Amino acid sequence: MNSDPILKIYKEKREEIEERLDSFRKKGAGSDSEVFAELCFCLMTPQSRAIAADAALKRIVKRGLLFSTDIEKIKESLTGVRFHNKKSIYIVEAGRRFAPSRGVSIKEYLSEKDDRKMRGTLAADIKGLGYKEASHFMRNIGRGTELAILDRHILKGLKTRNVIEDFPLNITPSVYLEIEQKMKNYAHDIGVPIEALDLIFWYMQTGFFFR
Repeated sequence: MNSDPILKIYKEKREEIEERLDSFRKKGAGSDSEVFAELCFCLMTPQSRAIAADAALKRIVKRGLLFSTDIEKIKESLTGVRFHNKKSIYIVEAGRRFAPSRGVSIKEYLSEKDDRKMRGTLAADIKGLGYKEASHFMRNIGRGTELAILDRHILKGLKTRNVIEDFPLNITPSVYLEIEQKMKNYAHDIGVPIEALDLIFWYMQTGFFFR
């Protein structure tokens, strides 16, 4: 019988985890503004606390700045987010690309059904997104159920369980895919969906589930 503590948490918290994953799917089925807001959140998360990025996103939405081209106002909204100067530029550039007046909405842009291909396109097209952020974005709109979000808490969890030997110094796309496959194998071995592992690793380090 598998005694992995992650499986134990999954069984105990499965209903809460499923509710969280369902909330992501509902976002993906929502409006272009809702989906774009999630992209903005993921553009803010690199090397920043997710809670700070979430608070900044709420300020952007409250101030009516989604799709805004006013970099200074966006920057002012990113209080608590590291590298806010650069990230405000990323958000504005993405807003220019997907603004309702530009003709191609973000949901139309996301029409590719193959999640791995779509992730690669996002990482190549959207300044500020790498494989990790693109995977995070897709998970948060209810896609990418087989994609890994290889941020610090995931890598720490994988190293603790000897899934990886050490933290990689440079995560190239090929290294990312290699670790992702190891994580998928581990998830399969313990009987936990990979899309739930990120939430569980976060829960183990913080005591609550988040986005």
